[in-house]
Amino acid sequence: MILGRAEVQVLVATRPVDFRKQIDGLAALVAEALGADPFSGAIYVFRSKRNDRVKLLWWDGTGICLMTKRLEGGQFRWPPIQDGTLPLTSAQLATLIEGLDWSRVERRDVVRPSATL
Repeated sequence: MILGRAEVQVLVATRPVDFRKQIDGLAALVAEALGADPFSGAIYVFRSKRNDRVKLLWWDGTGICLMTKRLEGGQFRWPPIQDGTLPLTSAQLATLIEGLDWSRVERRDVVRPSATL
């Protein structure tokens, strides 16, 4: 399960990538261009030039996983193109994968109880 825990780190590569790249090419891109560790457990999100496709790369503890999604109608909503990465919450990633406007999703602060009643 990709979003099994709320504290998972999600990083979006803000520049479009060549969508012919597969696991090894994207892992190399994470290490070299983004300066991150592809085996950290974080989810790395890559966008296509046409904005209708997305690839997710993550280490699940036993191997590298790659998920690809293409929207049949419409485009993904992306931040402005710039160098580097953009962090997302797991809720924002779930919204992005659904093809919705992830920028409208905000994390709510929940106060952890100090005692049970």
